Amino acid sequence: MMNRLKDSTSPYLLQHADNPVDWHPWGEEAFAEARRRDVPLLVSVGYSACHWCHVMAHESFEDAETARLMNDNFVNVKVDREERPDVDAVYMGATQAMTGQGGWPMTVFATPDGHPFYCGTYFPRRDFQRLLAAVHEAWTDKREAVLRQGSQVVSALTSQTALPSGPLPTAETLERAMDDLRASFDAAHGGFGGAPKFPPSMVLEFLLRSGEHEMSGKTLDAMSRGGIYDQLGGGFARYSVDALWVVPHFEKMLYDNALLLRVYTHWWKAGGGERARRIALETAEWLLREMRTPEGGFASALDADSEGEEGRFYVWTPEQLREVLGEDDGAWAARLFAVTGTFEHGTSVLQLLEDPDDAERFASVRARLLAARETRVRPGRDDKVVASWNGLAVAALAETGAVFDRPDLVEAAVAAAGLLDRVHLRDGRLLRTSRDGRAGANAGVLEDYANVAEGLIALYGVTGDTHWFRLAATLLDAVLGRFADGTGGFFDTADDAERLFQRPQDPTDNATPSGQYAAAGALLSFAALTGSGRHREAAHSALGTVSVLAGAHARFAGWGLAVARAALDGPVEVAVVGPPDDARTRALHHEALLADTPGLVVALGADSAPDGPALLEGRGLVGGAPAAYVCRGFTCRMPVTTPEELRRELAGG
Repeated sequence: MMNRLKDSTSPYLLQHADNPVDWHPWGEEAFAEARRRDVPLLVSVGYSACHWCHVMAHESFEDAETARLMNDNFVNVKVDREERPDVDAVYMGATQAMTGQGGWPMTVFATPDGHPFYCGTYFPRRDFQRLLAAVHEAWTDKREAVLRQGSQVVSALTSQTALPSGPLPTAETLERAMDDLRASFDAAHGGFGGAPKFPPSMVLEFLLRSGEHEMSGKTLDAMSRGGIYDQLGGGFARYSVDALWVVPHFEKMLYDNALLLRVYTHWWKAGGGERARRIALETAEWLLREMRTPEGGFASALDADSEGEEGRFYVWTPEQLREVLGEDDGAWAARLFAVTGTFEHGTSVLQLLEDPDDAERFASVRARLLAARETRVRPGRDDKVVASWNGLAVAALAETGAVFDRPDLVEAAVAAAGLLDRVHLRDGRLLRTSRDGRAGANAGVLEDYANVAEGLIALYGVTGDTHWFRLAATLLDAVLGRFADGTGGFFDTADDAERLFQRPQDPTDNATPSGQYAAAGALLSFAALTGSGRHREAAHSALGTVSVLAGAHARFAGWGLAVARAALDGPVEVAVVGPPDDARTRALHHEALLADTPGLVVALGADSAPDGPALLEGRGLVGGAPAAYVCRGFTCRMPVTTPEELRRELAGG
């Protein structure tokens, strides 16, 4: 048996490299082998931080008898859904169509052509063994029915029409979306709907851009006080299993924390106060401390499990608190952090439902507990670098660093962008992943291009380095040239990507902004910097589906709604002109970045810069002094030369 996974850049695939299962990575070799042996494919899809993926691996894929059944009767393919979101998307569509639900690990039986004919998710070992035998029997004795089933599934999926598109959302459209969100808002605990509760990052961005402070503020405050937020080390878990944000699913994902970092920074700009600032900076510091790779990028995830138990690294008992802190501080911390047995085996996830009455004591307690926790066995880390999620991190760290005057955060954003530039970008095209500075083989998908472009535009606005602006232009050229569907939307894969049985296209948000809405946002910002009608029209067209979703499904169009709000607002463009080393230029620039304006874009430099955005052209110094120009659609007000004047200009419109 060959170990075909040993050279993978996916930690998830490497976790399975020594299984007795004869795994193949996704690729033509697996399809050819299935055709040669005349057996079905067994496609197993998961990701490294997935708890039930680990369970199924231990129960079945490490079991010799189960592996024998798999090897004898199937060609087994292991897929990291984070490396191949396109493969995951088409088979998840099939799984949901066949079973009415989805999830990971995803287990798909397919013909040698890749057509799915039976799908499921997690199976306990005995059930899985029975299923393997039944599928083998059906393939052997009822081949015609199996092939017909696969053909019917593919036909049904490929005949589905794309979500209809409407006009650019209007102010009335966005108000309908607000009404829809109010209908599912949990006024008692924040968030939307019941358990499980996911951080509604993109919806919160829309609410903040709309000046809505009740739903956004309640949710942001409640999440930051609950167990979903790591009260010792910073950073957010994937979701809460309950409606009160108490017990999380403990895995921590880069994308959640990048999105939430940006949202908490924007909450601070909108008046969120010291709590918003503290959570933003703690989350940024967690990213730098726990998620940075030696090459300057950011790792994908931390596992939920350590020592074989979910959450073990993070939970505490009153006895453990007293052991670290002593009797008095231990009892005080138990009350403060609500250590009352909220999790399993008498342990608790730390919450901070009320602000401490002694800030100095709190800082000491927190530092000692964090130091003690560092001696525990840490959860595993998936250290592959995903382009899309690093793009989100670049945008968030650049903005947060600029707003709070933390150059170390901006430097981290520059380093991550540099890694994407050096390793992921080849001839104007993106590769989705890398590990240890070595690029993986998988092509970037739409969200990679869009989120990296978004991050680079934000980074340019903070640093004034036109290299990042030009790089964003290259990526957006690829978006327009390779992903457009011809009707105003975008496919999730490029026109020259590997052909699957269906070309994935989903404009709705999931855990991250949909590729289509992310593209709309980056295109809109680029148009605001350049005056490009082509980019602006493409952004507006891509937002057409928001009009369809807004009235009844607003939670699945949060980023599209946020971008639409920016489009209706202009967005506001600020050109800051002056020598970068002049303190007056820096003061104007900082004031511009503090503006609480939907979709704000900032250009920094001199009007004569040949490779800068057109927004700077013709905007000169005023009486020899640095100046700022506040514009919409390249129509600018009179320039100002002081931060106070700029603040008034921005507040006035």
